Amino acid sequence: MTQGARDFERERELLEEIRQFDTPSVTNVVATYPQHPLCLSLYNPLTENWYTDDRLRCWYPEIGALAGYAVTAVYGPKDPDFGRLSGMDVFDAIDASPKPSIFCFQQKFPPELAGKIGLSGGNMTTAMKALGCVGAVSNGPSRDIDEIRPMSFQYLTSGVAPGHGGQEVYAVNVPVHVSGMDVAPGEIVHMDENGACKFPAQHLQQVVDNLHKLREEEEDRMGKLSKATNSDEVRAIFEGKPYGGVEKK
Repeated sequence: MTQGARDFERERELLEEIRQFDTPSVTNVVATYPQHPLCLSLYNPLTENWYTDDRLRCWYPEIGALAGYAVTAVYGPKDPDFGRLSGMDVFDAIDASPKPSIFCFQQKFPPELAGKIGLSGGNMTTAMKALGCVGAVSNGPSRDIDEIRPMSFQYLTSGVAPGHGGQEVYAVNVPVHVSGMDVAPGEIVHMDENGACKFPAQHLQQVVDNLHKLREEEEDRMGKLSKATNSDEVRAIFEGKPYGGVEKK
């Protein structure tokens, strides 16, 4: 096996391993607490768009956490002056992506249509899953949620709508903005019922390593907090710990 093949196999193992952690824990390691030694501080946590906001709903929380390489696309109304791209270009991009992938698609419809385009349904989902995609994140609605449920394919969308009209693929594998999160093709996207976050693939090993260390730290702290009987004891547990509390002055 070549070094490249070994590296790719290791990344697949890490993407499976990171599923044991929820998305808030991943955000804690990626950027949320820049003063904590286990936080990689990859972004300014408040000014950069690296996780989703409260406009998305998780349709199948029972699936648990998922992670994969981002494949991106932009959709909008029919444009008579364009029309070069199609859904097959999206499927080609998913097929060419490392596995597993997560499809992050931005919907650019006018306000009067934005809530009515149930863009991704049963057929599209079946094709994406066949090509190694495990979930999708979009700023617009989807549909066929009953048909998709047994597929074990996750969706984070703004809602559901039963139908749609004419639409078109505007771009494939370009940077997109989805409900507060900027995503570039090939970035790692982690998603669960709390939402989604992203980070560069080259940090995957360090993110996973720090998640294990953070879990040990939090389990120790919460074990102590569960036995606290007054605020002085709680303060003593948090003292000197910027993460999750306030440093004592």
